[in-house]
Amino acid sequence: MAPSPRAGSRQDATTLPSMSSTFWAFMILASLLIAYCSQLAAGTCEIVTLDRDSSQPRRTIARQTARCACRKGQIAGTTRARPACVDARIIRTKQWCDMLPCLEGEGCDLLINRSGWTCTQPGGRIKTTTVS
Repeated sequence: MAPSPRAGSRQDATTLPSMSSTFWAFMILASLLIAYCSQLAAGTCEIVTLDRDSSQPRRTIARQTARCACRKGQIAGTTRARPACVDARIIRTKQWCDMLPCLEGEGCDLLINRSGWTCTQPGGRIKTTTVS
């Protein structure tokens, strides 16, 4: 005896929600994984964009944008020539050299108008950073 069409559709109706809930459970887990992986750990930074312009002789202009997840009392800054979370007091008072922005062995000096700092290498090469 052949199964009635109604019995077949009843079986499909009970299977479909089971497959659907498995599908949605997978999608929810996948989206949570994507959201979790795109989060930065507290106190860390990453470079989002980096643009260099070497059109002028003996001069390279570099602009970078960083994304930071700083703890309370910290703000995005620069340590050892890399983006980092630093004490917010340094930024408020524009004491840029307090965040150790230069590489090991380089000297740090504030610009006269406190709009940034310079890092002087032992050979005399100077890197100037301005804050905008």
